[in-house]
Amino acid sequence: MSVQARGADITGTAVDIVYTKFDGSLHWHHGARLLGEDEHGVWTGCPAGTSGSRGSEPPVVWQQPFVMLFPREVWWTATFNGMPSKASVYCDITTVPQWRDGQVTMVDLDLDVIRMRDGRVLLDDEDEFAEHQVRYSYPAEVIAQAERSAAWLMTAVQDHAPPFSGAHERWLAEVG
Repeated sequence: MSVQARGADITGTAVDIVYTKFDGSLHWHHGARLLGEDEHGVWTGCPAGTSGSRGSEPPVVWQQPFVMLFPREVWWTATFNGMPSKASVYCDITTVPQWRDGQVTMVDLDLDVIRMRDGRVLLDDEDEFAEHQVRYSYPAEVIAQAERSAAWLMTAVQDHAPPFSGAHERWLAEVG
């Protein structure tokens, strides 16, 4: 994905962000605005008050602004939260994000790497990952790729390695 389409800059346009589960069922989904692209991938932004839904559940409204990073050819996405969120960074282990017709889609593979505001870095939902390996019959390569991605993220987020070293700040400033 490039934020350039047919020579025209599409920065600022709306994009739908759609996470599914491995069986194709709808998971988290919400709208966002394309902010731009850098060496880390494509950035989208959501102001405080953005709403989203998990599956067909009623919408929730996020109190903090946030930006999302969709890197190229990797098995994760990252959300960088403004205040008052207790988590500054929230990474979902996913399949490689796919861009098409104003939408980015990926399969959520359960594992999450989270950096809390106090600096703690957590690996979350290992139990859900184990349960869904059986429930959805994850192929061995999907399991291995998810585990590799989670291990890499745990180190990168803990060490504040790029893009977790402040790359999001300029994008978050655009959102408010």
